[in-house]
Amino acid sequence: MPFSLTWLARVLLDAGLKVAEQPGWQNRGRGEVGPIKGVICHHTAGPRNGNMPSLNVIINGRPDLAGPLSQLGLGRDGTFFVVAAGRCNHAGVGNWQGFSAGNTNFIGIEAENTGLANDPWPAVQLDAYRRGVAAILKKIRANAIMCCGHKEYALPLGRKDDPTFDMPEFRQQVAAIMAGTAPAPSVIPAVDASGRPTLRRGATGDLVSEIQAKVNVAASGVFDGATEAAVRQFQRDHGLVPDGIIGPRTWASLEIA
Repeated sequence: MPFSLTWLARVLLDAGLKVAEQPGWQNRGRGEVGPIKGVICHHTAGPRNGNMPSLNVIINGRPDLAGPLSQLGLGRDGTFFVVAAGRCNHAGVGNWQGFSAGNTNFIGIEAENTGLANDPWPAVQLDAYRRGVAAILKKIRANAIMCCGHKEYALPLGRKDDPTFDMPEFRQQVAAIMAGTAPAPSVIPAVDASGRPTLRRGATGDLVSEIQAKVNVAASGVFDGATEAAVRQFQRDHGLVPDGIIGPRTWASLEIA
Protein backbone atom coordinates (compact mmCIF):
# COMPACT_ATOMS: atom_id res chain seq x y z
CA MET A 1 0.00 0.00 0.00
CA PRO A 2 1.49 3.40 -0.98
CA PHE A 3 2.55 5.84 1.73
CA SER A 4 1.05 9.32 1.92
CA LEU A 5 3.75 11.41 0.22
CA THR A 6 2.88 10.16 -3.26
CA TRP A 7 2.25 13.79 -4.27
CA LEU A 8 5.97 14.61 -4.16
CA ALA A 9 6.81 13.87 -7.80
CA ARG A 10 3.82 15.75 -9.20
CA VAL A 11 4.46 18.84 -7.06
CA LEU A 12 8.06 19.02 -8.29
CA LEU A 13 7.08 18.41 -11.91
CA ASP A 14 4.41 21.11 -11.71
CA ALA A 15 7.12 23.51 -10.52
CA GLY A 16 9.01 22.88 -13.77
CA LEU A 17 11.73 20.78 -12.17
CA LYS A 18 13.50 17.70 -13.49
CA VAL A 19 12.28 14.57 -11.72
CA ALA A 20 13.49 10.96 -11.81
CA GLU A 21 11.10 8.66 -9.94
CA GLN A 22 12.89 5.62 -8.51
CA PRO A 23 11.21 2.21 -8.87
CA GLY A 24 8.94 1.41 -5.93
CA TRP A 25 9.27 4.82 -4.28
CA GLN A 26 5.55 5.11 -3.48
CA ASN A 27 5.81 2.05 -1.22
CA ARG A 28 9.22 2.81 0.29
CA GLY A 29 9.67 4.10 3.83
CA ARG A 30 10.28 3.20 7.47
CA GLY A 31 6.54 3.49 8.04
CA GLU A 32 4.03 6.29 7.55
CA VAL A 33 4.90 9.93 8.16
CA GLY A 34 2.88 12.23 10.40
CA PRO A 35 1.67 15.74 9.56
CA ILE A 36 4.37 17.34 7.41
CA LYS A 37 5.49 20.67 8.86
CA GLY A 38 8.55 21.47 6.79
CA VAL A 39 11.71 20.43 4.95
CA ILE A 40 15.19 19.61 6.25
CA CYS A 41 18.04 20.28 3.80
CA HIS A 42 21.09 18.02 3.77
CA HIS A 43 24.14 17.32 1.67
CA THR A 44 25.36 13.77 1.06
CA ALA A 45 29.09 14.12 1.86
CA GLY A 46 29.46 11.59 -0.96
CA PRO A 47 31.87 11.23 -3.90
CA ARG A 48 33.15 14.25 -5.79
CA ASN A 49 32.33 12.90 -9.25
CA GLY A 50 29.02 11.97 -10.82
CA ASN A 51 25.56 13.47 -10.81
CA MET A 52 23.96 11.46 -7.98
CA PRO A 53 26.53 8.83 -6.90
CA SER A 54 24.99 8.62 -3.41
CA LEU A 55 21.59 7.49 -4.70
CA ASN A 56 22.03 3.83 -3.74
CA VAL A 57 23.04 4.79 -0.19
CA ILE A 58 20.03 7.10 0.13
CA ILE A 59 17.72 4.28 -0.94
CA ASN A 60 19.30 1.39 0.94
CA GLY A 61 21.06 3.04 3.87
CA ARG A 62 24.44 2.41 5.48
CA PRO A 63 25.67 -0.33 7.83
CA ASP A 64 24.95 1.97 10.78
CA LEU A 65 21.63 3.40 9.52
CA ALA A 66 18.84 1.69 7.61
CA GLY A 67 17.43 3.31 4.49
CA PRO A 68 15.78 5.14 3.04
CA LEU A 69 17.77 8.12 4.27
CA SER A 70 15.59 10.81 2.70
CA GLN A 71 12.52 11.17 0.53
CA LEU A 72 14.43 13.05 -2.15
CA GLY A 73 17.91 13.15 -3.60
CA LEU A 74 19.08 16.16 -5.60
CA GLY A 75 21.67 15.64 -8.30
CA ARG A 76 24.32 18.12 -9.30
CA ASP A 77 22.40 18.86 -12.51
CA GLY A 78 19.24 19.83 -10.60
CA THR A 79 17.36 16.55 -11.01
CA PHE A 80 15.22 15.46 -8.07
CA PHE A 81 15.41 11.70 -7.51
CA VAL A 82 12.20 10.65 -5.77
CA VAL A 83 13.16 7.88 -3.36
CA ALA A 84 10.40 7.37 -0.79
CA ALA A 85 6.84 8.36 0.09
CA GLY A 86 7.11 7.23 3.70
CA ARG A 87 9.16 8.08 6.77
CA CYS A 88 12.95 8.21 6.32
CA ASN A 89 15.97 8.17 8.63
CA HIS A 90 17.30 11.64 7.86
CA ALA A 91 16.83 13.88 10.88
CA GLY A 92 18.12 12.35 14.10
CA VAL A 93 17.87 14.21 17.39
CA GLY A 94 17.03 17.88 17.03
CA ASN A 95 14.46 20.66 17.02
CA TRP A 96 13.24 23.32 14.60
CA GLN A 97 10.52 25.81 15.45
CA GLY A 98 9.36 23.58 18.30
CA PHE A 99 9.18 20.36 16.26
CA SER A 100 11.50 17.59 17.43
CA ALA A 101 10.16 14.57 15.50
CA GLY A 102 12.20 15.28 12.41
CA ASN A 103 11.68 11.97 10.63
CA THR A 104 7.94 12.15 11.23
CA ASN A 105 7.23 15.82 10.51
CA PHE A 106 9.85 16.85 7.94
CA ILE A 107 10.65 15.83 4.38
CA GLY A 108 14.37 15.25 3.89
CA ILE A 109 16.32 16.29 0.80
CA GLU A 110 19.85 14.90 0.36
CA ALA A 111 21.68 17.04 -2.20
CA GLU A 112 24.83 15.62 -3.80
CA ASN A 113 27.83 17.54 -2.47
CA THR A 114 30.99 16.50 -0.71
CA GLY A 115 30.70 19.24 1.90
CA LEU A 116 34.29 20.29 1.21
CA ALA A 117 35.24 23.94 0.85
CA ASN A 118 36.70 23.32 -2.62
CA ASP A 119 33.52 21.65 -3.93
CA PRO A 120 31.26 24.56 -4.96
CA TRP A 121 27.53 24.10 -5.42
CA PRO A 122 26.48 24.24 -9.11
CA ALA A 123 24.11 27.13 -9.79
CA VAL A 124 21.60 24.83 -11.48
CA GLN A 125 21.55 22.59 -8.41
CA LEU A 126 21.04 25.45 -5.97
CA ASP A 127 18.26 26.90 -8.13
CA ALA A 128 16.48 23.54 -8.20
CA TYR A 129 17.00 23.17 -4.43
CA ARG A 130 15.27 26.50 -3.76
CA ARG A 131 12.43 25.85 -6.20
CA GLY A 132 11.84 22.33 -4.94
CA VAL A 133 11.67 23.46 -1.33
CA ALA A 134 9.36 26.33 -2.30
CA ALA A 135 7.01 23.95 -4.13
CA ILE A 136 6.85 21.58 -1.16
CA LEU A 137 6.24 24.37 1.34
CA LYS A 138 3.43 25.78 -0.80
CA LYS A 139 1.89 22.31 -0.98
CA ILE A 140 1.88 21.93 2.81
CA ARG A 141 0.88 25.59 3.33
CA ALA A 142 3.95 26.52 5.32
CA ASN A 143 6.18 29.55 4.95
CA ALA A 144 9.91 29.68 4.32
CA ILE A 145 10.90 29.51 7.99
CA MET A 146 9.81 25.87 7.95
CA CYS A 147 12.82 25.03 5.81
CA CYS A 148 15.95 24.40 7.87
CA GLY A 149 19.39 22.98 7.38
CA HIS A 150 20.34 19.80 9.17
CA LYS A 151 23.01 21.90 10.90
CA GLU A 152 20.23 24.10 12.33
CA TYR A 153 17.95 21.24 13.35
CA ALA A 154 20.46 18.81 14.88
CA LEU A 155 21.17 18.83 18.60
CA PRO A 156 23.51 19.46 20.23
CA LEU A 157 24.25 22.41 17.95
CA GLY A 158 27.39 21.78 15.94
CA ARG A 159 26.70 18.06 15.63
CA LYS A 160 25.98 18.48 11.91
CA ASP A 161 27.39 20.91 9.35
CA ASP A 162 25.16 20.30 6.36
CA PRO A 163 24.34 21.90 4.08
CA THR A 164 27.34 24.20 3.68
CA PHE A 165 25.47 27.15 2.15
CA ASP A 166 23.96 30.04 4.13
CA MET A 167 20.50 28.99 5.32
CA PRO A 168 19.01 32.45 6.10
CA GLU A 169 19.90 33.57 2.56
CA PHE A 170 18.51 30.32 1.17
CA ARG A 171 15.21 30.92 3.00
CA GLN A 172 15.02 34.47 1.62
CA GLN A 173 15.35 33.10 -1.89
CA VAL A 174 12.75 30.40 -1.20
CA ALA A 175 10.38 33.06 0.09
CA ALA A 176 10.88 35.10 -3.10
CA ILE A 177 9.99 32.08 -5.22
CA MET A 178 6.89 31.42 -3.12
CA ALA A 179 5.88 35.09 -3.47
CA GLY A 180 6.30 34.99 -7.25
CA THR A 181 9.05 37.61 -7.32
CA ALA A 182 11.88 35.30 -8.47
CA PRO A 183 12.60 34.55 -12.16
CA ALA A 184 10.70 31.60 -13.60
CA PRO A 185 12.66 28.33 -14.01
CA SER A 186 13.65 27.06 -17.42
CA VAL A 187 11.54 24.14 -18.61
CA ILE A 188 11.98 21.38 -21.16
CA PRO A 189 10.94 22.74 -24.60
CA ALA A 190 7.64 21.39 -25.93
CA VAL A 191 9.26 20.40 -29.24
CA ASP A 192 12.79 19.96 -30.57
CA ALA A 193 14.33 21.67 -33.61
CA SER A 194 12.75 19.06 -35.88
CA GLY A 195 9.29 19.59 -34.43
CA ARG A 196 9.22 16.34 -32.48
CA PRO A 197 7.20 16.73 -29.27
CA THR A 198 8.57 16.17 -25.79
CA LEU A 199 7.11 12.84 -24.62
CA ARG A 200 6.70 11.32 -21.19
CA ARG A 201 4.69 8.62 -19.43
CA GLY A 202 1.11 8.55 -20.69
CA ALA A 203 1.93 9.54 -24.27
CA THR A 204 0.75 7.29 -27.11
CA GLY A 205 1.32 6.91 -30.84
CA ASP A 206 3.86 6.01 -33.49
CA LEU A 207 6.61 8.16 -32.01
CA VAL A 208 6.32 6.22 -28.77
CA SER A 209 6.68 2.97 -30.72
CA GLU A 210 9.79 4.43 -32.37
CA ILE A 211 11.25 5.23 -28.96
CA GLN A 212 10.41 1.78 -27.61
CA ALA A 213 12.26 0.13 -30.51
CA LYS A 214 15.33 2.25 -29.74
CA VAL A 215 15.35 1.37 -26.02
CA ASN A 216 14.51 -2.33 -26.52
CA VAL A 217 10.97 -2.34 -25.14
CA ALA A 218 8.00 -4.03 -26.82
CA ALA A 219 6.57 -1.50 -29.29
CA SER A 220 3.06 -1.07 -27.90
CA GLY A 221 2.78 2.63 -28.70
CA VAL A 222 1.99 3.38 -25.04
CA PHE A 223 4.58 5.23 -22.94
CA ASP A 224 4.18 3.09 -19.82
CA GLY A 225 6.29 2.48 -16.74
CA ALA A 226 8.52 -0.08 -18.46
CA THR A 227 9.21 2.38 -21.26
CA GLU A 228 10.02 5.13 -18.78
CA ALA A 229 12.47 2.86 -16.93
CA ALA A 230 14.15 1.89 -20.21
CA VAL A 231 14.39 5.55 -21.25
CA ARG A 232 16.02 6.40 -17.92
CA GLN A 233 18.58 3.66 -18.44
CA PHE A 234 19.26 4.89 -21.97
CA GLN A 235 19.78 8.39 -20.60
CA ARG A 236 22.18 7.16 -17.91
CA ASP A 237 24.14 5.21 -20.52
CA HIS A 238 24.45 8.31 -22.70
CA GLY A 239 25.33 10.85 -20.01
CA LEU A 240 21.90 12.52 -20.01
CA VAL A 241 19.64 13.56 -17.16
CA PRO A 242 17.78 10.32 -16.23
CA ASP A 243 14.34 11.89 -15.99
CA GLY A 244 12.52 9.43 -18.25
CA ILE A 245 11.34 12.28 -20.50
CA ILE A 246 12.07 12.44 -24.23
CA GLY A 247 13.08 16.05 -24.77
CA PRO A 248 15.40 17.59 -27.40
CA ARG A 249 18.63 16.17 -26.00
CA THR A 250 17.26 12.65 -25.64
CA TRP A 251 15.72 12.81 -29.14
CA ALA A 252 19.15 13.75 -30.51
CA SER A 253 20.82 10.84 -28.73
CA LEU A 254 18.14 8.39 -29.87
CA GLU A 255 18.63 9.53 -33.44
CA ILE A 256 22.25 8.37 -33.51
CA ALA A 257 21.82 5.31 -31.26
